[in-house]
Amino acid sequence: MTRSLPRIAATLSALVLAQAAVAQTARFDRFSYDGRSQERVVLAPNQYRNPILSGYYPDPSVTRVGDDYYLVNSSFAHFPGLPIFKSKDLVSWVQIGNAISRPSQLDLAGRGLSQAVFAPDISWHAGVFYIVNTCVQCKGNFVITAKDAAGPWSDPIWLPFEGIDPSIYWEGDKAYIVNNRAPDEPPRYDGHRAIWVQEYDWRAGKMVGPSTQIVNGGVDLATKPVWIEGPHLIRHDDFYYLIAAEGGTGDNHSEVVFRSKSLTGPFVPYPDNPILTQRGLAADRANPVTSAGHAKFVQTQNGDWWATFLATRPYAPERYAIGRETFLLPVTWSDGWPHILAPKTPIPFAPTKPELPAQPRPTTPVTGDFAYSDAFDGKSLAMQWIGIRAPATPFHTLGAGGLTLRSRAALGDRQGVPAFLGRRQQHHIATITTRVTFAPRTDGARAGLAAVQNDESFLFFGITRIAGKPVVALYARDKAQADTLVTSAPVDPSGPVTLTIRADKGVMAFDYQTRAGRRTLLSNFDATLLTTARAGGFVGTVVGPYVYDPAAGTS
Repeated sequence: MTRSLPRIAATLSALVLAQAAVAQTARFDRFSYDGRSQERVVLAPNQYRNPILSGYYPDPSVTRVGDDYYLVNSSFAHFPGLPIFKSKDLVSWVQIGNAISRPSQLDLAGRGLSQAVFAPDISWHAGVFYIVNTCVQCKGNFVITAKDAAGPWSDPIWLPFEGIDPSIYWEGDKAYIVNNRAPDEPPRYDGHRAIWVQEYDWRAGKMVGPSTQIVNGGVDLATKPVWIEGPHLIRHDDFYYLIAAEGGTGDNHSEVVFRSKSLTGPFVPYPDNPILTQRGLAADRANPVTSAGHAKFVQTQNGDWWATFLATRPYAPERYAIGRETFLLPVTWSDGWPHILAPKTPIPFAPTKPELPAQPRPTTPVTGDFAYSDAFDGKSLAMQWIGIRAPATPFHTLGAGGLTLRSRAALGDRQGVPAFLGRRQQHHIATITTRVTFAPRTDGARAGLAAVQNDESFLFFGITRIAGKPVVALYARDKAQADTLVTSAPVDPSGPVTLTIRADKGVMAFDYQTRAGRRTLLSNFDATLLTTARAGGFVGTVVGPYVYDPAAGTS
């Protein structure tokens, strides 16, 4: 009998190691969001609310097919990507799909959250929708197609030119792609770029003919304009018009316009450029809108012109965590030039609606104050849920009214895909709640809510184990490679724990509730680490359930 004890001990040890190697799971049985805009706006019956898409919905591109309007936004390295919206009135938008919905479409492995899918352009021709786009640090520029904008969308057709922000201009049965590329000379300064145009054979899926530079640098090369990008071509009366963003995507962002009698130029800039910007306004103005630019025009079935564009709503100078948003304003034509907004005019929060048939209020509105709740009781997640990069195999399951996540890579591991699913934080003032069941069996195992700006800037609030004891804890990563424990408190993980994050502009509070009652772990936490100015990049904060077990690796 005594000779069998070592064998029994070895067997038990092997069982313990095998258990540790199996990634832990966490169960979330609900998620709720209640958001409020910092600016209080009262709408008259004939007005709409700007932004038309609040939160992280940047680089909007819009097109019309009959009486329907379609819009797509950038998604960078979030997956699924390229959210597609539909509207009848240009004001009320409902998401109908994601153009990047299969991991096989794009290889996002190793991509930082502000790399990958930049500035898509959507158009329609001969019964087919087209999105032309760039995957930065992937394989470059590509085209995907679909007969239904809701999807499925095709695998990419890769295009053989460098640069970013391609868009398609259709003229009759011909297509031309215009985009940002390097100038046809050695760059004179940092940010010196150019706009080029080339024919695209849409039947064969390839570029044909010569590529022609049509704008060098921007409106006035002598002033060293930076980052001419986001170009779109339109035809109006006797001219081709090129609209483009200039000045970078920060506070100096703007929209400028050129025109030409020929598609290949020369393109002459409008003498009173820019046609849209918020630079030059008082920094201390109430409820500022900044960084406006990256517009695209669309003409209604009534002949009116409108522009979608991006802008931001900081809660303090250069401070915002919710990302760049989608706005809408009318375009007027005068003396042969388009105009969006007069110089030094604040973007209005309550403009007059387009003269289009009213659309019923969306089931899940995406602008103004709103709340929603997800009980995870469907067969699939709502299309608004996104993760970080694209998983080769799923890490979540739905069933019996709950979402179960299985541990994968840790947040911050740029080479991996964390078991994280989130929704965009769409308001600076928001309350976000989930209920989780999780008993950590090893030190460092954790499950709860994560608020993620990028791989080096995020928060985790939830259940973990420290020195063998279960606790509820707050960890922060502030442009760093490792987490810092902010605070913790003992917790009983034998039952569900409700976790709540209360965000109020740059401050957050963290509450938790067990059978013993409700407590606040920490209030008045400085959350500016989640702002774009501090974290860097082009995305907004995404908040949602997360689980990680360091004993199980990344499998």
